[in-house]
Amino acid sequence: MPDTHQTTLPNGLTVLTKEVHSAPVATFWIWYRVGSRNEIPGRTGISHWVEHMLFKGTPTFGKGEIMRLVNKNGGVLNGFTLTDYTAYFETLPSDRLELALQIESDRMANSVFDAREVDSERTVIIAEREGEENFPQFLLNEEVTAAAFKVHPYRHGVIGWKCDLQAITRDDLYNHYRTFYTPNNAVAVAVGDFNTAWLREKVARYFGPIPAGPTVPVVRSVEPPQTGERRVTVQQPGGASYFQVSFHVPDARHPDFFPLFVLSGALDGVKSMNLLGRGSPGRSARLYRALVETGLATEVNCSFGVSKDPGLFTVTATVRAGSSLPAVEAAVLAELEKVASEPLAAAELAKVLKQAKAQFVYAGDGVVNLAYWLGLLEMVTSHRDYDLFLDRLAAVTKDDIQRVAAQYLTSTNRTVGWFVPMIQ
Repeated sequence: MPDTHQTTLPNGLTVLTKEVHSAPVATFWIWYRVGSRNEIPGRTGISHWVEHMLFKGTPTFGKGEIMRLVNKNGGVLNGFTLTDYTAYFETLPSDRLELALQIESDRMANSVFDAREVDSERTVIIAEREGEENFPQFLLNEEVTAAAFKVHPYRHGVIGWKCDLQAITRDDLYNHYRTFYTPNNAVAVAVGDFNTAWLREKVARYFGPIPAGPTVPVVRSVEPPQTGERRVTVQQPGGASYFQVSFHVPDARHPDFFPLFVLSGALDGVKSMNLLGRGSPGRSARLYRALVETGLATEVNCSFGVSKDPGLFTVTATVRAGSSLPAVEAAVLAELEKVASEPLAAAELAKVLKQAKAQFVYAGDGVVNLAYWLGLLEMVTSHRDYDLFLDRLAAVTKDDIQRVAAQYLTSTNRTVGWFVPMIQ
């Protein structure tokens, strides 16, 4: 695969480009180093809300015009906010790619925060949160995460707390935009059928005149070590009981990241690693066999994210009718203790590594997925880690996996959550 080229404009904008000429298509992304990680109490959910506001138009591109123009030119676009970053992208026929640069440079500098649109979007976002509250898994995860993190802003969900969504003002949103949506806090990623010299000239033309912004506030909070098990119980209307256990684990730069990644695959199978991130259950994996095949749970999942700061390693399960939360918890913890006390068999490790390699290769198929991975890694570690991923994966041993399981999946490092449905 062609090399990824990096350059930096005088205003601080980092630009990553990779030519892929397999089809006359290209994608252009702008990543901002801002997400719920950069929020404080009273302003939670503000990064996600600002993301919404950038679809409301500029003096050049009126409301709805961005979507109309991209669709008219045969393209698609979207944006999303997570804990560590916010990203926008357009994917277009390669001869129309300049349109994406026009759009993203314009809304980096000139987005309109009309007070009426702010009030309208407040209703939309509160409705989005209330929709999530209909799902017991959302409510349980919110409580477990808030209990697991006492200090670090990872304790706040991306959607934000409802009281903050009701109180945030237009000026709050605009000030957040002007603080974080700046060239020196952004990374442009372009992948596809273009000439690199041409692309760099266009990026300099559209983004170069935008002045660098203020020094971005540093996230200083460091989560202290957990010294004992924490437990939460959520009681709300619902049709089933749910279980969750979360353990503190290192960030994506830590040497233990890859052993933990493989451990997650051994427990739950290696899921899709592309932009949508969906995948079928790991039916041959340990947790599925221990909980679903035995009739204790209808579903079980293990999640371990790529995060800038130390995050969580989480197992969730949906309790089958006739089973119980204590039985499900005991079965999950028994599997975690087993992997910490007994090394994986060579065949099991080989299977997981094969799955992980395949999913990583699939995740790099297509310009959109490739740009997604380059941008994601640049946000939390470095885009250069993309080319090292498979080698680091292959270097994981069964001793590494047993060691990290014993080190991190401990009783003093866990937060346990039960969702108990209320009788209506």
